[in-house]
Amino acid sequence: MLTGERAVSETGLDAVALKPTECDVRRALDVPLSTVAIDYEGPDSLPDGAVLERLAAERTVRLTTPVRADGFDPLGDDSRWASIPAGVDQVLVAGHGAYLTDDETQRAVAPRLRAARERAPDAWVGTEGIERIALAAGGTQYELLSRSTRRDVRALRATGFDGEVALYAPTVLTDDEDTMLDAVGAYAARRRPVARALPEGASTDATASGRARDVLSAAVRDYALVGTPEVVSERIRELKGAGVDLVVGYPARGVDEFCG
Repeated sequence: MLTGERAVSETGLDAVALKPTECDVRRALDVPLSTVAIDYEGPDSLPDGAVLERLAAERTVRLTTPVRADGFDPLGDDSRWASIPAGVDQVLVAGHGAYLTDDETQRAVAPRLRAARERAPDAWVGTEGIERIALAAGGTQYELLSRSTRRDVRALRATGFDGEVALYAPTVLTDDEDTMLDAVGAYAARRRPVARALPEGASTDATASGRARDVLSAAVRDYALVGTPEVVSERIRELKGAGVDLVVGYPARGVDEFCG
């Protein structure tokens, strides 16, 4: 089976998503993809300007910026906006509550997203939890892969939406079931339909058995890109056939899988 750079090149992925708490984001330079999206995991984990400039010299860089967070709030404390280097694009998001203060989570999303889009008209807009607001804000819609993605995107195209759709998907390039479950079982289990279907207290990794394992086995294929590079490639072709423009893979087993 193909591994590392060659495997990633065969998948049809357009970009890699990296979490700065998990790796040095400069590892993106070792991944054979031209775009890197850097997730927001709190103000203390933001890469410094020099790192972003280094990346932007060789890659298209998109930095996730939560519009409700101090420093990125276009209607309040926007002190971090000026520190984003030229050449670094943004992904505007409401922001995960785990990385926001109680005060920040109470701030209205819609007016901040609108103001942020005016400042950064080329930014992608993250849709998680704010799908209608994101669509109203316009721009490239940055969605999470789900079991209904193909149907949803086809419906969006049928209504006349002609903007870009980018898709975020945890990715595991192996057909080993235990490895899949260890890498993305817990992630899939957090999705509401999966959580409802799982037996109470069930394991969500490779130790899952019985009904829990059956549910998780299906769920990781619904909510992540898993399998051999050939299988992932076919899934991406189907998604793009439905109207997805760009697919961003998060290396759920670590960045080494994408470049080792």
